[in-house]
Amino acid sequence: MMMKKSLLLMAIIALPFVFISCKDDKDEPQLPDNHEYVDLGLRSGTLWATCNVGADSPEDYGDYFAWGETVPKDEYGWRNYKWAHWEYDTIGENFYHVVEETWYKYYEMNWTENGYVKGDGKMELDPEDDAAYVNWGPGWRMPTLEQLQELVEDCDWQWTQMNGVKGCLVTGSNGNSIFLPASGGCASDIYYDGKFAYYWSRSLYSRKKLTIEAAGQGEAYILFFNQWNEQEIWYNSRYSGIPVRAVCASRK
Repeated sequence: MMMKKSLLLMAIIALPFVFISCKDDKDEPQLPDNHEYVDLGLRSGTLWATCNVGADSPEDYGDYFAWGETVPKDEYGWRNYKWAHWEYDTIGENFYHVVEETWYKYYEMNWTENGYVKGDGKMELDPEDDAAYVNWGPGWRMPTLEQLQELVEDCDWQWTQMNGVKGCLVTGSNGNSIFLPASGGCASDIYYDGKFAYYWSRSLYSRKKLTIEAAGQGEAYILFFNQWNEQEIWYNSRYSGIPVRAVCASRK
C-alpha cells in the first residue's frame, strides 16, 4: 500500500491546462480532438483527461460505472453485475450465503459444486469493456494500475475546491494540473461525495503486482483519496459504481 501526504499550501488558482494533440495506442488510429487533456510531465508520457467520463466540466462528477461495464445504471450490486452470477441462499434482508460462484470474464477460476474450473486469466479490460474507450472513442482508456501509481508518486496533491466542489488539485512536475472531484461512489445513491474519492483502473487485482490482503478476483485496483489529503492505490469490488478519469498515451 502506498500513501502520500502533501503538506503543501497553495492559493486556489485557475488550473494551468495545456492542451496538446493526443495520440492513442500504437495499434489504434489517431484520436479526434473530442475531449481535453493535460500533459503533467509524467515519465510515461501519459496524458490525463481534464474531466470524468460523462462530465461536462472538471468539477462535475460524471457517470458511475461498475468495473468492466460501459453504461451507468440505477443500482450497483453483485445481483446485476454483468460479468458474474452467484447462486445464493438468502439469510436475511441484507445477508446471503453464496452456493455457487460463476464468472463470465476476467477471472482466474470458477468455484462449482464439482470443484474449481480455470478461467480466462484476463487481467486488464478489453477495449469493448472499457468505459473510457466505449464512451469517448478509440485512444481513450481507463488508466492501468501503473498509471495510477505514477500519478500518486510523481505529482503533488492538494485538497481544495473548484466552484464549490471539493476534491484534489493534482500538479505534475511541469506545473500543469488536473482537478479530481471527491465524487464518492454509487450504490442506488451517491455516497461519501465531498469527503472521499474512488477512481477505477482497468487492471484486475493481481497477487503478482500490488498485493493487498483480502483482495481477490472480485476486486479491481482503484485510486483512493480523501479530505485529509491522503492518497493511495487500493481496491474495490467490481460491482461498485465508481467514476472514470480517462487517459491516453503520447508518442515519444
